[in-house]
Formats: sequence, structure tokens, C-alpha cells
Amino acid sequence: MTESPNAVLKTVVVDIPVDRAFETFTARLGDFKPPEHTLLTSPIVETVFEPRVGGHIYDRGEDGSVCRWARVLAYEPPTRVVFSWDIDPTWQVETNLENTSEVEVRFTAESPERTRLELEHRNLDRHGPGWQSVRDGVSSPQGWQLYLDRYAALTQVH
Repeated sequence: MTESPNAVLKTVVVDIPVDRAFETFTARLGDFKPPEHTLLTSPIVETVFEPRVGGHIYDRGEDGSVCRWARVLAYEPPTRVVFSWDIDPTWQVETNLENTSEVEVRFTAESPERTRLELEHRNLDRHGPGWQSVRDGVSSPQGWQLYLDRYAALTQVH
């Protein structure tokens, strides 16, 4: 993972084993994803991460509506997951898959009870004109950092 103008890097270290860190991130994404981060008009009742290549990440609203905002591109428990970011610079679902970026999350055991999570949101320039607004949004304190802070807090609950 390398720093570049069209990528955002974030890291967090949690005091749980690598397999549990991976499982918490994928199976419990909806427990730490901010509920206001949605493209639905109805409040979210769940965020689903389908644990397989070709699966989706989607929000389901109270009214039954569904917003598929990512596709699972790699699923390698317990060390790595990659998903697309199918949200355009105007914060709408991007239907042209050539205009989507990628989020790679790596889980590295620092010890049997400690895991480093490295998140790289890359290829942001694929979003085309206005891609910098996507970068600015995901790199802000209310972007991936908020997700990782809430993820870390969730791992503290036993």
C-alpha cells in the first residue's frame, strides 16, 4: 500500500486476534458504519456484507429499499478483502463500473492478540471529473477515519 494523490490510507491497531478482526470488519460492518452514510431516503435497518467474491455490500432501508454501493472483488479470510466503491463524485450510485475505485483492507497479526488493519482506498481518479471530492470525503475525519474509530471501539466490547 503506497501513498499517492489518488489514494487514501488509514491504519488502526486493535487488541483482538487477526481472524476475529477480519470477521468483525466483514460480518459486523453495519455495526460501525455510520447510519447517516447512506444513499437511501429511508433510514437504514441493516448494512449487509456478502462474504464472497461477487457478493455486494448494500444498505436496506426501513421501507424495504436496497442500495448496493459496493462489490466484493477479493475475499481472503483472515488477511485481506477488496471491494469496489460504486459511489460517484455527486454521492450517487455509479453504474459505469469503469468509473469506480477500490478499497483494500489488509489484516496483519502483530501478535496472537493484536491486529493491524490497513485500509487503502485507491484509484480514486477513476471516478472522473470531480474525483477529488470523493478523495476529500473519504479522507476527512467523517470518512474512513470515522469507520475505523467506530470499528476499534466495537472491538473493545467483549
